[in-house]
Amino acid sequence: MLKALRFFGWPLLAGVLIAMLIIQRYPQWVGLPNLDVNLQQAPRTNAVQQGPVTYADAVIVAAPAVVNLYTTKVINKPAHPLFEDPQFRRFFGDNSPKQRRMESSLGSGVIMSPEGYILTNNHVSTGADQIVVALRDGRETLARVVGSDPETDLAVLKIDLKNLPAITIGRSEGLRVGDVALAIGNPFGVGQTVTMGIISATGRNQLGLNSYEDFIQTDAAINPGNSGGALVDANGNLTGINTAIFSKSGGSQGIGFAIPVKLAMEVMKSIIEHGQVIRGWLGIEVQPLTKELSESFGLTGRPGIVIAGILRGGPAEKAGMQVGDVILSIDGEPAGDGRRSMNQVARIKPTDKVAIQVMRDGKEIKLLAEVGLRPPPAIAPVKEQE
Repeated sequence: MLKALRFFGWPLLAGVLIAMLIIQRYPQWVGLPNLDVNLQQAPRTNAVQQGPVTYADAVIVAAPAVVNLYTTKVINKPAHPLFEDPQFRRFFGDNSPKQRRMESSLGSGVIMSPEGYILTNNHVSTGADQIVVALRDGRETLARVVGSDPETDLAVLKIDLKNLPAITIGRSEGLRVGDVALAIGNPFGVGQTVTMGIISATGRNQLGLNSYEDFIQTDAAINPGNSGGALVDANGNLTGINTAIFSKSGGSQGIGFAIPVKLAMEVMKSIIEHGQVIRGWLGIEVQPLTKELSESFGLTGRPGIVIAGILRGGPAEKAGMQVGDVILSIDGEPAGDGRRSMNQVARIKPTDKVAIQVMRDGKEIKLLAEVGLRPPPAIAPVKEQE
C-alpha cells in the first residue's frame, strides 16, 4: 500500500497543482467567471503631451466682429399707485398722468457680413426703441431691426458703416463633444470678454426655451450680456450664437447654450430675403407614442407619433388626416420624435407636397399633403416692469 502511494502520490499531487494553476489562469474552461481585468495601457512615448498655450490668434480673428449692444425703451407707468385704483379711474377716467422712464439693457451681436448685417438674440432687441452698436475699434452707431424670429430667438440688425470686420463662418454640424469653445460677448456691461470651455453636448432640445431647439451646450462661462455673442472654435470660426444659460443664481454655472451657426444662417438669409422665416406647416398637434399606446395600436417596436389635434381647414385635414392617426413616416423618414418630425416639415417649402404614412384602425394608409405656410406665433404683450 505504501509502495503504491509512493508510486502514484507524486504524479497525483503534481496533476492537482497543474489543474489548480490552469483553473486560476483559465476559469472559463470549467464554467467559472473570468476575474481578469483587461486594462488598456497607453503606449510609451518620449514626446511631451501639451496643449496650446494661447488662443490669442483665434480671439484676434473673431473678436473685432463681436459688438456690444445697448438697447433702450420708454416705459410708461402711473405717477402714483392711486391712479390705478378702480374707484379713482371711475371718476377721472384713463387720463391720469403718466411717468415716462427709460429702461436700458445689454447684449451682444455678431457682424456677419461687410454690408453690416448683425445677428443677435430676439430677446435682446425686442421692444427696443433704440439700439446702439459699439464696435471693438471704438466706433458707435444706431442699428435698425431688419426682422426677427421669436421661435429660434434670433434677430437680424443692420448698421451702415464702412470697413466692417465680418466673422468667418464655421461648421457647427462638425462639432464634437470635447472640442474647445470660446465665448465672446459683453457680460454685465464690463466690456468685451472672452471665456473658454469645451463643447459639452450637441443637439440639446426639449428645454422649453424656443419652439425650434437644436442647441450646442458648452461650459464656457456665459453671463447676462453675453446673449447674442459669438461661440467660436479654436481657430476663431463662428460655430454658434450664445443665447441662454441654465442657472439658479443668475450667474454662470457651466451650462450655457448656443444656437448652431447653420440654423442661424438659415434664419438670417430668410429674414433678409423675405422679411420673415418661411417654414412649412401641417396644422397638427402631436404627442409621443408611449409604450401603452404602442401596444394598443399594435405597433410594438415601431416608431411613430400620435396626432392629438388637427386645425380645421389646415393642410393636414385637407390631406385626410384624423385625430388618433399614428404617423409612421414623413417623406420616407421614420417619425419617432415629434419635435424632429415637425422640424423636418418646417424645412419643407410651402406648397410642396409631402408623402405621409399613417396607421389608422390597424391599417397603414399613405397620404399626400400639401405643406402650408406656418403662421407667425402669437406675440405676448410686453409687460411693464416695476
